[in-house]
Amino acid sequence: MKRLIVSLSFVVGSALSLSAADVLTQAKDSGLIPLPTNQAGVEKILTEAGVKFSPFSEAKAELGKKLYFEPRLSKSGLISCNTCHNLGLGGTDGVAAAIGHRWVANPHHLNSPTVYNSVLNSAQFWDGRAGDLADQAKGPIEAEPEMATPAKLAVEKISSLPEYQEEFKKVYGKSGVTFDNIADAIANFERTLLTPSRYDAFLNGDDKALTKAEKEGLQLFLDKGCAACHTGVNLGGTMQAFEVAGKYKFANLGDFKGDANGMVKTPTLRNITETAPYFHNGAIWKLTDAIKEMGSTQLGITISDKEASKIETFLKALSGTKPTITYPQFPVATDKTPKPEL
Repeated sequence: MKRLIVSLSFVVGSALSLSAADVLTQAKDSGLIPLPTNQAGVEKILTEAGVKFSPFSEAKAELGKKLYFEPRLSKSGLISCNTCHNLGLGGTDGVAAAIGHRWVANPHHLNSPTVYNSVLNSAQFWDGRAGDLADQAKGPIEAEPEMATPAKLAVEKISSLPEYQEEFKKVYGKSGVTFDNIADAIANFERTLLTPSRYDAFLNGDDKALTKAEKEGLQLFLDKGCAACHTGVNLGGTMQAFEVAGKYKFANLGDFKGDANGMVKTPTLRNITETAPYFHNGAIWKLTDAIKEMGSTQLGITISDKEASKIETFLKALSGTKPTITYPQFPVATDKTPKPEL
């Protein structure tokens, strides 16, 4: 709440036209920081945020990539992590509520958040119940409305494939194929899904990285107080109070109410133009509508169509360069591989 008050204080100067240097200073003072450029930088941010992680390695990430796309981790043999977090669709699935096992929509009508840059969130899941990516990776695999594969069955499936057995042995030694190691490998791959943008170049001192209109949109974003919740390296990814100033107009769609204290994970704004529909229940499809709804729900202000358009112009600059991902070839099933259950 203190951060909200500080951010709202910038409204007093909203009519002023600040220089690029002033906008950059204001952005940094509001807690906005650029993406790290390597895994050492990732670990620095995670350490400062108190997020646990295992040592990173390229071998872990390569194994994790296979598992991320591996449909046999689902009971049906049809669903992978990439189904709901499609790397070609901004790391999401493009539908309001996630669809899982037996074509069942999420029972709480929850929208799939993007996996890009998710390693830098300080909380995972909309209710923040997982603090790191490895813990998060276990949830969808076991959840009945999602991949519906109990941990024991997941280990049995992967262990039935000699190629995976050998790869786990090389990466994890004697422990080999375990559910913890499956999740850890997926988390290591997800650590590589960073998307640096022109916005990051601006924060790193490149005055020409953003256009005049984008800088004006950033200034308005700060002046309106948006950075009270959408702050830090991901412009989100932390637990924040929801419906601070007003009622969310689609609150009755689904039964999600946040964590025990009504707190909700603030979605990252990175690549936001690629991740519609918006909000935890995917109820709003147009970005400017989402901006205006945030104004009334969180800030208690009216954001005009013109102002929303200006902020949207800035948000477009948060679309970053995606890492090149080569779709993996999977090990051939054996007689010991459990059959899919539809």
